[in-house]
Amino acid sequence: MRRQKQLSRNKHQHCTVIAVHSSNRIEVHPIGVVQRQHPNEDVNDRELVSKIVIAKECAAGLDGIEDWSHLYVIFWMHEISDEKKTLVCPRSEPDVPAVGIFATRAPIRPNPIGLTLVELVRREENVLVVKGLDALDGTPVLDIKPYPYWVKGRWIVVTDYKTPTYFERINR
Repeated sequence: MRRQKQLSRNKHQHCTVIAVHSSNRIEVHPIGVVQRQHPNEDVNDRELVSKIVIAKECAAGLDGIEDWSHLYVIFWMHEISDEKKTLVCPRSEPDVPAVGIFATRAPIRPNPIGLTLVELVRREENVLVVKGLDALDGTPVLDIKPYPYWVKGRWIVVTDYKTPTYFERINR
């Protein structure tokens, strides 16, 4: 009989953390939710300011975050229906070839996880006021991490990135 290793749902300073089961099931529990000033704002407007309201029981995890200027926000794109999920991104413009979904930032992914780099405007107790978040009003927030990344005292900032040639043509 195959023994199943199972981690119970843990509490760390009263905040629920991820529980992983050997049956390849992953449970993720939101730590907060996005609040837009107006529900119908253009989420692609990187100048808009929005709020991330962190659950009170997770607020201690924000201590020290105001010392960072930018944050990665990881969120669940909850309004993506299963019918829209795909592995091939349809052509949106004549100059853009059909490519695999993992070669795009399109939201119609097998696992609708969003990742955005935002500017931290300020912290108000359990609320982060941020600029540039491309998530809808009510979007569950899964995690927040400071930017830039560092390893052994060395900052990891990519400045010599590469993009597809078609991308350069359509963004002129």
